[in-house]
Amino acid sequence: MNLADMRRNYTRNGLSEESAEADPFAQFRVWFEQALQAELAEPNAMTLGTAGADGQPNLRTVLLKAYDAKGFVFYTNYTSAKATEIAENPQVCLLFTWLDLERQIKIQGRAEKISAAESLRYFASRPFGSRLGAWVSHQSRIISSRKLLEMKLEEVKRKFAGGEIPLPSFWGGYRVKPIRFEFWQGRENRLHDRLQYSPSGDGDNWKIERLAP
Repeated sequence: MNLADMRRNYTRNGLSEESAEADPFAQFRVWFEQALQAELAEPNAMTLGTAGADGQPNLRTVLLKAYDAKGFVFYTNYTSAKATEIAENPQVCLLFTWLDLERQIKIQGRAEKISAAESLRYFASRPFGSRLGAWVSHQSRIISSRKLLEMKLEEVKRKFAGGEIPLPSFWGGYRVKPIRFEFWQGRENRLHDRLQYSPSGDGDNWKIERLAP
């Protein structure tokens, strides 16, 4: 297969300044609800980009678990690579990619830990196995085999048998507080629509600017 011959013309929708919501959080909600209605696989999956003190970019996919006008929340192990990089440099980037809708949303902002109380509320809502898993994995560390994980899982099951599974002190959420949004809608002949939202400088208002594709 010649990769240079792989191409698709995007013709599903357009995005204009007139049709876009004035507030980027409202525009996100519109597109996210449409992604849910389209029954896309994992519509809340988002790529998280970080760069630690060494400046080396790092990417991984995480799941959006809450959002509102304050920002976008995900959960992780606080000793993971992403957490270490956020501690060194809290400037991050999120990317939602919904190829079936020919859309992307890029969100640049600053990541901050949420409160332990908020993390606890979410942790308590997780399935039993997921709560156990948070105790088992020293995320991003090198391990000798999968067998080690399975042994630790059995150990944790015994430890918490018959009782509540507490929130690990090393696990919780981050909220990404946006400073810039970009909504990307694929268009024909690669002349895509790209609308950027950035603070207007007068309080909570945002300005919308069109970017060249």
